[in-house]
Amino acid sequence: MKRIFTVTLGILTAVGGFVDVGDLVANSQAGARYGMRQAWVVVLGVLCICVYAEMSGRVAVVSGRATFDLVRARLGPRVALANLAGSYLVTVLTLAAEIGGVALALQLASGVPYLIWVPVAGFAVWLVLWRLRFSIMEKVFGIAGLALVVFTVALVKLPTDWSALLGQAVRPAPDGVRYWYLAVALFASAVSPYEVLFFSSGAIEERWTGADLATERANALVGFAVGGLLGLSLMATAAVLFHPTGADVTTFDQVARPAAVAFGRIGLAVAILGFFAATFGAALEVGLATGYSTAQYFGWQWGSSSRPGRRPGSTPWCWSASCWGPWCC
Repeated sequence: MKRIFTVTLGILTAVGGFVDVGDLVANSQAGARYGMRQAWVVVLGVLCICVYAEMSGRVAVVSGRATFDLVRARLGPRVALANLAGSYLVTVLTLAAEIGGVALALQLASGVPYLIWVPVAGFAVWLVLWRLRFSIMEKVFGIAGLALVVFTVALVKLPTDWSALLGQAVRPAPDGVRYWYLAVALFASAVSPYEVLFFSSGAIEERWTGADLATERANALVGFAVGGLLGLSLMATAAVLFHPTGADVTTFDQVARPAAVAFGRIGLAVAILGFFAATFGAALEVGLATGYSTAQYFGWQWGSSSRPGRRPGSTPWCWSASCWGPWCC
């Protein structure tokens, strides 16, 4: 029974951490502009992240070493440093976007301009990373992110022409540079480096062994797949509400509008909760993935088992889910 609970909770956590601000915006814009004609991009992205994450998690479980640790060991410090620098460029931009997403969700909830919420959101992300335990982070924000299922339910509530959506999905009909530009955005939002770095390091944090390979596969294959279903729901509801009129999605409140149209204020409140949990959880994952990869490259201590206080033979820096810096060792 405990193993079944662990697998189920892991699936919920993976689902809640899959949809971030990039998925929220890109899927909604794609639905508004092209209906379901870019659904194939989401499916392809989910397949790729499932394969890559499962492979990285399996290697971490079997070897006992996370992805970036192995990159440095196998490819050497120079190639790994180039990889680390490239990852930083992407993750810094991603972290800024996720914090902005948190601020926009708070703006929807309060009416206060998002620019006022940006420093608050950034401080809150830092504080949670500093003080909250890893297991609590993944459970709270992962499960809360499942509030985005309101868009799946809204698809049933709205006047959905299922045959039209299916016809659009099976006949993509690519249309110009704008179509492909958005297709790249959709794919990139589904396959982000931080997801894999976080997933493999999380396998070490959770102390998975060969006996936990079924749990690892369930997290990667089922969790990300259901997360992709939520992304398709965002696209489909936008296609139903905006595509027939030719309207575009340019603001965050428009992303939430299908839930509000279907269920009123309650639907809007649930959607905002999902936006907040998804973007805040993704910001935490980006921060942790960056710290993990840095510590693994330089050979510093890392992990939730690391505690303040110098240990014999330890390096002068270390990283954990609640402590990062020279004072942690």
